[in-house]
Amino acid sequence: MTIRIAMWSGPRNLSTAMMRSFGSRADTFVSDEPFYGCFLKTTGADHPMREETMVAMDCDWPSVMQTLRGEPPDGSPIWYQKHMWHHLEGPIGYDDFAGFTHAFLIREPERMIASYLCKSESAAFENFGLDRQAEFFERESNRLGHAAPVIDANDVLADPAGVLSQLCAALGIPWDPAMLSWAPGRRETDGPWAPHWYGTVERSTAFGQPETHSVDLPPQGQLLADRCRPHYERLAAHRIKGRA
Repeated sequence: MTIRIAMWSGPRNLSTAMMRSFGSRADTFVSDEPFYGCFLKTTGADHPMREETMVAMDCDWPSVMQTLRGEPPDGSPIWYQKHMWHHLEGPIGYDDFAGFTHAFLIREPERMIASYLCKSESAAFENFGLDRQAEFFERESNRLGHAAPVIDANDVLADPAGVLSQLCAALGIPWDPAMLSWAPGRRETDGPWAPHWYGTVERSTAFGQPETHSVDLPPQGQLLADRCRPHYERLAAHRIKGRA
């Protein structure tokens, strides 16, 4: 039976490095933001490489969902799916993911927004989907009868083996030390937007150092971070913290 892991995140949350980590397992196939094309087609959002992305991807919501419920393209027993909550602007929602195993990746709002603004001239609350991510987490936790697994990007950087081994246990899969490193470069499984967003990850071979520097956001960025923080804290209260 295939274990389908839906990892829910916002942008600039270490999500691509996490995809690299799971992609280093011999038993796992990875998918990169499979609903992104649907999101672009539905919303008309003016994102970098918009046209290239829509040409390269299935942009039909039910068709993508049917694919994700099927068998992994390479027959792997684990299918890791990197999802962005803010992409779900169409008919697909929580109930469509029955039978999936869910996890939630978060990052401190100030660091997330600062990183986003390095790639985009502006940011809006809707770009991150933290309110919907927190709502989804609570629905899944209520279904399970306990907190669904949550990991914070900086905790992963501080103790990759400690956090990821506990995450694997929570997901019901064996821990694999191969998750701690990967070969540099682009992957066939990377989204078509990789040339714009993935430069740092493509040069990497492992998780980087934890972030200790302070973040100084412009006033509008700080207002946005303040709006995101209550939703972040709802999730962070349940995060896996590693061995320390």
